[in-house]
Amino acid sequence: MEDLTRRRRLLILVICCFSLFIVGLDSTIVNLALPAIRAELDADVSKLQWTIDAYTLVLASLLMVSGSTADRIGRRRTFQAGLVVFGIGSLLCGFAPTVDLLIVFRMLQAVGGSMLNPVAMSIITNTFTDPRERAQAIGVWGGVVGLSLAVGPVVGGALVDTVGWRFIFWINVPVALAAVLLTALFVPESRAAVPRRIDPVGQVLVVLLLGGVTYGIIEGQSAGWMSPLIIGCFVLAMVSLVSLVRYERRREEPLLDPRFFRSAPFSGATLIAVAGFSALSGFLFLNSLYLQSVRGFSALHAGLLTLPMAAMTVVFAPLSGWLVGHRGPRLPLVVAGSMLTVSGLVLSRLSLDTPTLVLLAGYLVFGLGFGMLNAPITNAAVSGMPLSQAGVAAAIASTSRQVGASLGVAIAGTVLTARLVGPLETGFVDAAQLCWYIIAGCGLLVLILGLITTGPWARRTAAAVAEDLVRAR
Repeated sequence: MEDLTRRRRLLILVICCFSLFIVGLDSTIVNLALPAIRAELDADVSKLQWTIDAYTLVLASLLMVSGSTADRIGRRRTFQAGLVVFGIGSLLCGFAPTVDLLIVFRMLQAVGGSMLNPVAMSIITNTFTDPRERAQAIGVWGGVVGLSLAVGPVVGGALVDTVGWRFIFWINVPVALAAVLLTALFVPESRAAVPRRIDPVGQVLVVLLLGGVTYGIIEGQSAGWMSPLIIGCFVLAMVSLVSLVRYERRREEPLLDPRFFRSAPFSGATLIAVAGFSALSGFLFLNSLYLQSVRGFSALHAGLLTLPMAAMTVVFAPLSGWLVGHRGPRLPLVVAGSMLTVSGLVLSRLSLDTPTLVLLAGYLVFGLGFGMLNAPITNAAVSGMPLSQAGVAAAIASTSRQVGASLGVAIAGTVLTARLVGPLETGFVDAAQLCWYIIAGCGLLVLILGLITTGPWARRTAAAVAEDLVRAR
């Protein structure tokens, strides 16, 4: 990549973050529209789960292959293609006449989104060659991802109440077009010196693994947990996992290098991402139904009630990045895990008439915890990795976030449906209590893993893996 001035580097960072913002926003903006979609398109809880998970599942499945494709054919070209596909998918989502077509168009959106996240990370990594500047840029990037996920409900609520739920998709179109133009003007083209080869077998196994698990969890309640279909889904997922590990071990350039997981910080970051984003997606899914279907708030009112959570994320995401850069990831992870746990416990006490102050307290604590979460995940994932492997490691961390987002909605919706007695409006509170405890458990897992995977022993495992990777090249 050509030598760039600091101003140009910062402009590239802004463009990448701007584009990533709409992708992250779309992961959560739909939550506040769920009751409106349910009413207009006659969707049940399972279809609502798929409206969210169709996007995150495809995104998770394609992130890594999109990154390696960009290394081969050009990062700017792939980034622009992703913006175009994402914009087209968004346009079609807004015109969807049925919930099934909406789910299909959400999948198309995700195909485009998968070309943005890891590719932007590669562009940032190759633009900021100074290690300190790169760490700060990654901190900003992680903060923007977290911010987009947190403010999604607020933006979604405002749009649903003012112009209708279809505009939560249409708003992406002009943003994507502007980002395509800015990328063409200011982002130089770059490729990997030695691009990674495409791994179609590994890619198919990843899709089968994630798809089997998610489908089994979402449809298990309606189809029957012991039905041949659901048992087959989980067997397929298990066979795919075993096959993936065995196949990737033998491949010279694997899609998912099993050696990465010998690094405690990397393994910890992967599990923390799954747990933390399961908590977030479960929280947003449940909270939208509670505020609108149970309490009767409008979408805008519900969005405004979650504004404190977004505000806390805005404040603490950059602080987390600063702490990671100066003191390492341990303190932010401990704070994140503790606050997510406390929030889950507070929200487990929700009733049909919980005071607004109690609600806001739970949201504030959750926002603080989530705000501290993103930067240390990315930092821990790439910690000690050779520069040539940093993009792949970051892509796996991003994949883990989306896997967590898929699982959070799948598990929350399934537990809610299984425990629901009577209509959603009256049975939600009792049915959802276990879901909130699960979210608290996710926070506790973040806390424990944050302590285990950030000490001297963990750093030694990361150094050993990095040395092994360098020696093997």
